[in-house]
Amino acid sequence: MTTIFEAACARAHEGMEIAAVAARDPQRPAIFSEQGSLTFDQLNRRVNQLANLLRSAGIGEGDPVALLCSNRPEFIVIRFACHRLGVRLTPVNWHLSPEEIAYVVEDSDALALFADIRCEGGAQLALKEADKLRVKVSIGGLIRGFDDWNGSLYDQGEADIKNPSLGSMMLYTSGTTGRPKGVLRAQPDPQKAADMQALLSAVFQFQPDTGEDLALVTGPLYHAGPFNLCMTTPLTSGIGTVVMDKWTPEETLALIKQYKITHTFMVPTMMQRLMELSDEARGRANTSSLRFVIHGAAPCAVETKQAIMDWMGPIFWEMFAGTEGPGTIVSPQEWLQKPGTVGKPGPDQLRILNEEGQQCPSGESGQVFIMNPPDSKFSYYKDQEKTRSSVKEGYFTAGDMGYLDEDGYLFLTGRSAEVIISGGVNIYPQEIDNVLARHPAVADVACVGVPNDDLGEEVKAIVSLVPGAQASESLAAELMAFCEGQLAKQRHPRSVDFVTELPRSEAGKVQRRALREQFWQGRDSTI
Repeated sequence: MTTIFEAACARAHEGMEIAAVAARDPQRPAIFSEQGSLTFDQLNRRVNQLANLLRSAGIGEGDPVALLCSNRPEFIVIRFACHRLGVRLTPVNWHLSPEEIAYVVEDSDALALFADIRCEGGAQLALKEADKLRVKVSIGGLIRGFDDWNGSLYDQGEADIKNPSLGSMMLYTSGTTGRPKGVLRAQPDPQKAADMQALLSAVFQFQPDTGEDLALVTGPLYHAGPFNLCMTTPLTSGIGTVVMDKWTPEETLALIKQYKITHTFMVPTMMQRLMELSDEARGRANTSSLRFVIHGAAPCAVETKQAIMDWMGPIFWEMFAGTEGPGTIVSPQEWLQKPGTVGKPGPDQLRILNEEGQQCPSGESGQVFIMNPPDSKFSYYKDQEKTRSSVKEGYFTAGDMGYLDEDGYLFLTGRSAEVIISGGVNIYPQEIDNVLARHPAVADVACVGVPNDDLGEEVKAIVSLVPGAQASESLAAELMAFCEGQLAKQRHPRSVDFVTELPRSEAGKVQRRALREQFWQGRDSTI
């Protein structure tokens, strides 16, 4: 008899993994959440109901659907209905303003919109501006102009749909330098998609046939990390998920202990917040069930990662990737040999190019370009110019800066849009952040360029402190002196501002632009 994992893999090419798991073990838990729980059988039946609803509206392979929803079971039902129906799904960041939400829905050309009652303002504005919508369904409450979720599914068939077809995704970038852009990919090759699922399941060390593995969804499901790593990959392998509505360090530890969580995803901010808990709180925690934690979305301070592995063990894997595509992954064992690396790219997978487009030698920072293979090539939806400017000779860049060491390991130094130009010298703020983060008083830090009449820009460090540390002029001087011997003089911060908390996105990325703007109001910025 085939195992559950083998059964899921056998139907991965048609997007029917959930159906395969449900057939083998119908009562296996699929979703635990505050808004309700579902077994794999219940999840599969609802997925079929929704697929039938969309088909009855004439929505099928290649058609666009938008999803505006917080972390709740309906999000997962919609994702897998689209997955087996062949449609193109766009999860919308519900933390955007109503105007931005309406823009994404309209720009994606969505024919259907599923909207959470939490996002009523954005949903109603989208309804007004997106003139192609055929299906409008509200979740968690009734939104004017939308049909109710339960009522919409009530009379739809629950049996597995005929002629399933593998769906696709179009995620939108964060839009830090303008309007968000859709990252469009062609329909995936079914066999290659199935092979990728099997590979990810092996990398994640899943043991679906024990029935004991559970993943914890920590971040918003509209973000690529939680969407793929906490929800899609576990469920398509037969692993259930525990869905957090809102992340806190205390709740994270409580859920890990309660459900004996084995797998999860974190961003560095989460790791830092966990380490800021009191010794007593961490002493009460039981994280012994954890076998695999993957982190990404933003650079992680070496000290933070080392400290959390000293606590929880060498179980933290790091992935460098973006909305545009995958990059590298590094095991905890490799990272301990090369602290700070985000992995070793494969042959010809990655290039580091200088401003002239030439390959940088080992140790020299430049712009990171990653292979854009023909079978998964992306483009920015309705923006050929942005696509052209981001791709060179089959390689794409999302603006990350970094270097390869003498052994071929990648280290990130920042993003091109964040470069500080001081006296004609390019300074990458992440390098300075990494040094200052080692100071015992620093909880979080972001360096930005501020006006300097002589140099154009100078480095300012914006710092939040660990509990018990006091902001003072003497501490600011100590932090600036802390860079002595670790950074070239021109990279030293010339001033330090203390804040309670740094602005970060829901994905954990520090919002440097927001920090910079307060210093450049009324002046021309060099960036």
